[in-house]
Amino acid sequence: MRRKGSYFNATVSDRIFDTLNFALMLIITAVTLYPFLNVLAISLNDSTDTVRGGIHIWPRAFTWANYETIFGYSGLLTGLNISVLRTVVGTLLGLLSASMLAFTLARPDFQGRRFVSVFLALTMYVSGGLIPVYILIRDLGLMNSFWVYIFPGLVSAFNVFVIRSFIDGLPYALQESAKLDGANDFTIYWRVILPLCKPVLATIALFLAVGQWNSWFDTYLYNGSAEHLTTLQFELMKVLQSTTTGNDMRGQFNVTERLRNVSPESVKMAITIVVTLPILVVYPFLQRYFVKGMTLGAVKA
Repeated sequence: MRRKGSYFNATVSDRIFDTLNFALMLIITAVTLYPFLNVLAISLNDSTDTVRGGIHIWPRAFTWANYETIFGYSGLLTGLNISVLRTVVGTLLGLLSASMLAFTLARPDFQGRRFVSVFLALTMYVSGGLIPVYILIRDLGLMNSFWVYIFPGLVSAFNVFVIRSFIDGLPYALQESAKLDGANDFTIYWRVILPLCKPVLATIALFLAVGQWNSWFDTYLYNGSAEHLTTLQFELMKVLQSTTTGNDMRGQFNVTERLRNVSPESVKMAITIVVTLPILVVYPFLQRYFVKGMTLGAVKA
């Protein structure tokens, strides 16, 4: 039975277009999902069987041994707590600092906006290098400190420019009307601008969260000797190195027997799933803000 506006009631050209479009979307979806499913299958497959190859999207010899090896590491829980803490704190403070600076630069009455904008832009192209940054961190007393994860990347020029561009697209009349109602600058920023910036803030929050969650090199440089401040990624990196070399960096690896029964490839895939899964869980909660209009409900007739 045909329905008005249905696929069967469409013209031949429309049917061909819909069919090709659907097929193309299926191909793109398959190409996107296959690498992740392949990594998941290898991480759940027996290591000795994985060496044979031929694993695609389903484990041939199912086992939890790879994950038991990872979670049997004594420093994993501490690393997980620090990674979660730095991700939450770093994302919130990064959003606050970037949005406040972007709001200031978006104000046409701010006299120094051009100078500050040029100064921020220069930081995107010019860097002091690894050694000067290390010396600066040391002289600031941030070595072996949790705040070394937060302060160096507190303000990102790219994030500031993205948020400022979004604010520039908002009607300035909203700020003027708020001023007429007696609102000060902070009230305008907190009560007017931030609610309208949810889409761009969600995007920047995802960037910041992924960057904080995946970071491990700063732990290696600044907190490698502070065992209570190491991150999950740094600990997993040591697990992977232990499976490759058979040696533990701290001499505290308590799963030596398990390491003999797993391959570096299987552990690598299991580590990839462990560090990717939290971001996959968070992403759907932020995705709904990406499609919202900038001034939805802000200006009414």
